[in-house]
Amino acid sequence: MIKQKENRPLILEKNSALAPAVEAIRRGGIVAYPTETYYALGVDPFNTEAVERLFELKGRPAGKPISLIIKDTCVLRTVTHELPVAAIKLTRRFWPGPLTIVVKAVESIPPNITAGTGTVGVRVSSSPVAGRFAAELSTPVTATSANPSGEKPPITAKEVIDFFGGTIDVLIDGGTLPGGPPSTLLDLTGNRALILRPGAVTKDELEAIG
Repeated sequence: MIKQKENRPLILEKNSALAPAVEAIRRGGIVAYPTETYYALGVDPFNTEAVERLFELKGRPAGKPISLIIKDTCVLRTVTHELPVAAIKLTRRFWPGPLTIVVKAVESIPPNITAGTGTVGVRVSSSPVAGRFAAELSTPVTATSANPSGEKPPITAKEVIDFFGGTIDVLIDGGTLPGGPPSTLLDLTGNRALILRPGAVTKDELEAIG
């Protein structure tokens, strides 16, 4: 079912067809969608204008990178040409799931996605809706939380609408989400893996992979 009201985005129920959301991303639009924990804002990370609109909408500082969600490890090759051996082991164990790996980014990813670092964080979501959305896109999509910078990440579609109204193009209503710890952010670009942000996957769990 599709719902749309004045000053609201197009609203899709989580079990409905996601084609309007996919088309919005391909047109350079912004889509709010549910993940395992909070709602996220998705744009095409290779579309510079869409990324700029996303930063403006959130009021996000330019020096903060934005992570991506992909459908599977095959899509990793579209965001990086250098995949460490450790990444293969980790993704086999923790994907889909709350582990974001930081890898060297391809040059076509805009610098405001990478915050000028030349690296990008990527994960495969275990959320059925986010997973289906990424699969139908077959391309990476941004996964920054669906809130203005400094505000609490939203767990309901209503909170997303209260934040942004019709300034986003599509909202996939996944109901009330559980919240909880974010994905663990693990930098794999150096000689040793480095936890940049502790999260749902613990240090002990990571070290057990070897």
